[in-house]
Amino acid sequence: MNKEALNIGMIGLDTSHAPLFAEMLNSPAHPFHVPGGRVTTAFPGGSPDFPLSISRVEGYTTQIRDEYGVRMVDHAEAVAEAADAIMLLTVDGRLHVEQFEAVAPYGKPVFIDKPFALSSRDAQTIARLAEEHHVPLMSCSSVRWAANLAAAAEQGLLGELIGVDCSGPMELQSTQPGFFWYGIHMADMLYRCMGPGCVEVRATSSEEHDLAVGLWSDGRIGTIRGNRKGNKRFGALLHREGGADFVDIYTNEKPYYASMLEAVMQMFQTKAVPIHITETIEVIAFLEAANESRSTGSPVKLKLPASGEAR
Repeated sequence: MNKEALNIGMIGLDTSHAPLFAEMLNSPAHPFHVPGGRVTTAFPGGSPDFPLSISRVEGYTTQIRDEYGVRMVDHAEAVAEAADAIMLLTVDGRLHVEQFEAVAPYGKPVFIDKPFALSSRDAQTIARLAEEHHVPLMSCSSVRWAANLAAAAEQGLLGELIGVDCSGPMELQSTQPGFFWYGIHMADMLYRCMGPGCVEVRATSSEEHDLAVGLWSDGRIGTIRGNRKGNKRFGALLHREGGADFVDIYTNEKPYYASMLEAVMQMFQTKAVPIHITETIEVIAFLEAANESRSTGSPVKLKLPASGEAR
């Protein structure tokens, strides 16, 4: 492992993750400081047609530049040129293919924040680019890294895992349709526990709730429930042969985003990716199928690459 501090570049200062990660990396006094690198260069970006993106850029840019000494540049390629590793944090998933295409030729490790992509086609394109340019690539929701979720998924005191029900808040954003905006948090929780292998999704929705039910190839069933009313805490109910185990994501002393940032930094240093790209692609295919079923009311098969593609 390279013990020298890495120069980390950020692309997209339109998410609260940008100043949070900059502080945790650049400020040793932070209670969950992650050593090993510093954010040194950033491209602010921002999507004019996405209010939750463009409205944040100026404030976060000022904070990250003035408080953490980060140099601002005017395009993604300049970040890739200056950095040893890249955090592509752009909150607008529509831009991830374009921005990754710009930096992939530099061959540096990249973390793409959620949502990885807004279609199976885009997810497979990013994966293909990463393979072509030998880019260590990782993408996920931070909620996947909650310590108690990992513990519940890995312990087998109650027998074999036979299904999981995940829930959490799910506000809707027109530019990141349906389940993609916040449903991806629950989907990543689900896949952290169940692993890949979903073949079909059926979804239903109302004004206040959304539910997607996934059928795995081995007969297991996993669900994600998004709430716009009532309970908006992330949680998971793991069903095992001998009983069920409920996980409240918020009971950890250590926040899940700190655990994720540690995993990202380890990937930057070792080039070893902790989540296989085929699982990341399947998470996007799950959400895509859920959105289609949400519209049609019919079950939808997952659109996954053929064997050997985008792997």
